[in-house]
Amino acid sequence: MEFEDIYRKYWNKIFRLCMGYVNDYSLAQDMAQETFIKVWQYLPTFRNEANIDTWIFRIATNNCLRQLERKKQILSTQFPADLFEDEKTDIEPQIQLLYKFIAELSEIDRIIISLELEDVRQADIAQIIGLSESNVRVRIHRIKAQLTRKFKEYGE
Repeated sequence: MEFEDIYRKYWNKIFRLCMGYVNDYSLAQDMAQETFIKVWQYLPTFRNEANIDTWIFRIATNNCLRQLERKKQILSTQFPADLFEDEKTDIEPQIQLLYKFIAELSEIDRIIISLELEDVRQADIAQIIGLSESNVRVRIHRIKAQLTRKFKEYGE
């Protein structure tokens, strides 16, 4: 698969994954771009031992974690009220709220639900994050219940 095809196919998915980590449009774009720089650099060494989706999501996950460590950002449940008032964001209010709720989850739960929302197979999620497939299924169920509860509390 050519890099340009990979970029077109996966850009939106990787961007949304990054949004799940940082809940910041500009920073998520930067993190996604960094991910694709790494994909481009390492594509010649990809040996097809894993599904390319799994490989790219693993790079994105590792890149996001490294970026957060490097910038020493601490994600918390406190968000500025004007976080999404930037005119460049074309994200619907309900999706913005979903990103906010996802950002409030623990790091591992953010990874899991972000990958689940991108339709990554649960077996691949398990491989990416190093948990058993049954553990991933249980966590997804609990995360969805938690997010549903947050939406109900918010009144959506």
